[in-house]
Parts: sequence; C-alpha cells; structure tokens
Amino acid sequence: MDIIVLIKQTVDMDQIRLNENNEVIAEDLPLKTDVLSKNAIETAVQLKEKYGGKVTGIIFGTEKATSSMKEAYAMGVDDGYIIKGYKKSDPIITSKVLSNKIKEIKNDLIILGNQSSDSYSGLLAGLLASELDMNLLSNAIKIDVDGDNVNVTMEAEKEEITMESKLPAIISVAQEINEPRLPNVMKIMAAGKKNINIEETDVKYENDDKILSDKAPENKRKKIIYEDGNGIDEIAKILKVVK
Repeated sequence: MDIIVLIKQTVDMDQIRLNENNEVIAEDLPLKTDVLSKNAIETAVQLKEKYGGKVTGIIFGTEKATSSMKEAYAMGVDDGYIIKGYKKSDPIITSKVLSNKIKEIKNDLIILGNQSSDSYSGLLAGLLASELDMNLLSNAIKIDVDGDNVNVTMEAEKEEITMESKLPAIISVAQEINEPRLPNVMKIMAAGKKNINIEETDVKYENDDKILSDKAPENKRKKIIYEDGNGIDEIAKILKVVK
C-alpha cells in the first residue's frame, strides 16, 4: 500500500505573547509540527505496519520545515518532499500545489488532519478531493483496509458512522484516532541522516488581505475573591442573569 501523508508546520501557539498595547507578538516564534499532522503521520505509519507498503510525507512550507520532516521520518515515514515558494495560508492555493505533487506519486491513500491549529478552516481535505477527483472520508477515528476498499469510522455529533470507499481515497483524521508515538533516540539519529527532497514552486497570487486589527480581546474580569462562602449570593445573581 502506498500512502501519502500531508504534514503542516505551524508556529507554537503556546509561545504567543502580547505586547503592552495588547497586540500579538508574531515575530521569531518557534515552529513545530502541527498536532493533527502528528495524528495523521501516526495513522499512516500504523497502516503501513499493518498492511505493508510505503509512506511518503509532503510539506508545503519553507526550508525550516526540515525539522518537521525529520520528526516524521523518526516516526516511520519513508520518504519526504518539502515544497517551498509560498508563505501564506490560502487553502485553495495549497490544494492546487499539493494535488499537482500528489499526481506525481503512486498512492492508494492520502491522509491528513481534519484541520490545523493555526486556521481551523478544515477546507483542505475537501478541496483536494475536488482537485484529485477522489472520495473523501472525513473525521476518521478508525480505518480498516479490505482489498480495494477502505472502511472508515467517523465521529459525528451524536453517534459514530461507518463509511466505505474504493481506493484510492482521501481520509482526514480526528485527534481521537490515536496517540502519536515518541520515537527513540536511534530512530531520531537515523532520521537526521535521511535525504529530504526540497522543491520550488512558482505560486502566482495577489496579496489582497487587509488586517483590520490584531489586538487580543480586552479582559474585563474583576477577579474578586470571596472567602468562607460569602460569594454564593453574588454568584447566584450572575447565574440568574446568564439564564
């Protein structure tokens, strides 16, 4: 089985800070592999271990993404491509660039996270399915392959739903699907020696974004501390208003 896993590198959201004007400090933030990308990597590697085959990772980013690709190698990805040349985050452009690369690689399954921690748009999987004319199975929490078919259990709002598709197919995974592995030292060292294919893409786009404000919401909580149960009446008043 040939599996492609799509990986995203994002800024470390836990490191975001505000300046004295309540504006986000976005410069020089550390980068890391997106949380759901790790779930996607783990899913792809587990399927390879169960059914055999090869896992190829693709990152649409910059040269800095080598750290995320090495992490993917350490987790069990066999080969990887970093496509650079675009620093924004438009899912329409991303889907076109990724689909062009995917068409060059033999694949039975394409796996990615169902959203990313920076935009949370959740649009990429559907756009890729349209570009590649493939079935999309989304929000997967379990995947089983039976010959030329793949069965996916997805988490819906009130119940779990099982879907089936012919291969090849695209699967977006939910965080609940697994717990990403922590590679040992030997695998990390071996990953550092593997080749990473870095390619350039020429993306044509117009930068028509306009930031109206990047200030964080003002915190108006009073932070009043009550002791010995004296705040019960005040809390009751607030709950009545909310109700």
